Amino acid sequence: MTAPIAVLGVGGIGGMIAARTGALVVGTARTVEAVAASGLTLVHREGTLVVHPEAAERLERPVSLLVIAVKAYDLDEALERIEPESVASAILLPLLNGLEHVDALRVRLPGVAVAAGTIGQVEAYSAEPALVVQRTPGARIAAASRDVEAGRLSAALEPLRVPGIEVAVEEDEGAVLWEKAARLAVLAAATVASGATVGVLRADPEWRVRLETALAEACAVAAADRSTVDTAGQWAIIEALPGDLITSTARDLAAGRPTELDAITGSVVRVGRRLGVPTPALGELLAEARSKERA
Repeated sequence: MTAPIAVLGVGGIGGMIAARTGALVVGTARTVEAVAASGLTLVHREGTLVVHPEAAERLERPVSLLVIAVKAYDLDEALERIEPESVASAILLPLLNGLEHVDALRVRLPGVAVAAGTIGQVEAYSAEPALVVQRTPGARIAAASRDVEAGRLSAALEPLRVPGIEVAVEEDEGAVLWEKAARLAVLAAATVASGATVGVLRADPEWRVRLETALAEACAVAAADRSTVDTAGQWAIIEALPGDLITSTARDLAAGRPTELDAITGSVVRVGRRLGVPTPALGELLAEARSKERA
C-alpha cells in the first residue's frame, strides 16, 4: 500500500511537519528509537502535541510524497536511506536551504519527479531527538516543479495542508528558491559573522547598511538568473522578523555543529560569479562568517 507522505530528516522543520501531518518518519537509529520510545513531541505556542508516527531507518515502502528536510551537508548520506523503488512514483519536495540541491537530486535520482520547495514564516529547532520546539505560530510552504503539472503537484501536497501549515503551488522553480535564498544568504552570513540577533543587526547603523547592500547584491544575482526578487519587499520581510531571531546557521555554529553557510550564502556568491554579477558586500560577509566557522 502506498503511503501518502514520508519525511526524511526529523530536525526542526521535518519534525514539525511530521508531527502536524502524521507522516511516516525516516531518520537515524537514534531518532527512530526515540520516536518508538516516547513518540514525537512538538512544543508550540498553543501547547504540546505528542504523536506516535511510524518511524523507520530506511524508506522501503512506496510513498506519494517525500519531504526532504535534512541539512544540505547531510543530503547525500540521507538519500542512502531511500530505496529508489519507494519513490519511483513519488514527488520529492526538498525543503533545504540554498540553490543547488534541486539539480543535485535530479542527478542522483534520474526519472523521479522533483519540486523546488521552500518553507518560511517559521522558526523551529530540535532540542533533542524526537523533540521539536516551534517558536512561530505557523509555516508557509511554496513549491513549483518543471517535472509535473501543477494539478498533480497540488494533489500530492494535500497531506501538508493541515492547521499550522499553509501551502502554495507556484509556477516557477527559480522564483520559489530565490524568494527565500536572497535574504537568507545575507542573514545567515551576518548572524554567524556577528553572533548577533536579527534585531540587533537591524538597529546597528553600520550593520544595517551592510545588510541592505548585501541584499541588493543578492537580488541582482537573482535577476541575472531570471528570477525577479523585489529588494524592498525582501527588506520588509527582514524588518518584520522577530528581533530575537537567530538563523539556524548561527544556532548550529553556536552548538558546535556543521553549518549550511556554504549551501546558503556560498551558493548565491557562486551563481553571481557564474553570471558575472559582483557581490563584494555579500562576499565579505561570507568571508567573515567562514572565519568564525574555522575559529
